[in-house]
Amino acid sequence: MTTTATQTESQRRLFTVAEFIAMGKFGILLQDERIELLDGEVIRMAPIGDPHLFCTDALNMLLAPALVGRAVVRVQGSIRLDEFSAPQPDLALLRLREGYHTDPAKPEDVLLVIEVAETSLEYDSGPKAAAYAAAGIPEMWIANLRTGEVEIRTQPSGSGYDTVRIVRAGGRISPGSFPDVVLQLQEFLPPIEA
Repeated sequence: MTTTATQTESQRRLFTVAEFIAMGKFGILLQDERIELLDGEVIRMAPIGDPHLFCTDALNMLLAPALVGRAVVRVQGSIRLDEFSAPQPDLALLRLREGYHTDPAKPEDVLLVIEVAETSLEYDSGPKAAAYAAAGIPEMWIANLRTGEVEIRTQPSGSGYDTVRIVRAGGRISPGSFPDVVLQLQEFLPPIEA
């Protein structure tokens, strides 16, 4: 029996956001497993360690009070970039609007995404950053737990950001949408372990 090349080649099955959500609702996906959907693929995320938790918690405690009534500070919640991607940044600043309980956050709602990266650094600075840029997310921070620095990416263009700036230990940063909110890196980045 002869088969055509298309029948013998293995093909990846990409999922839509709607299918991904349905799989979660029906228990097909493990509830205690950290996963997200990017470009139609279900991505397994590394477990969150204590330095990552500290950084995420500290950023939340610094940003949430400063932005009450000005923005939504979302912690590890999804953003629907398109039909095939719903990543879960460690933090996101969203425009204030009604209806997030029935109408998910979309790229036009996002002011800033923050990824806290140690074991996920290559993924966060590669495919995930490309997806954010392609969706037009105006600003992305990568809090690098390996180096104690924050990489700030702005001006999305295609699948990348035209401007990349590194803020080193001891530095200060502000979200582009809220320049009056000034954060000291030492307030949220744990010291580098020797």
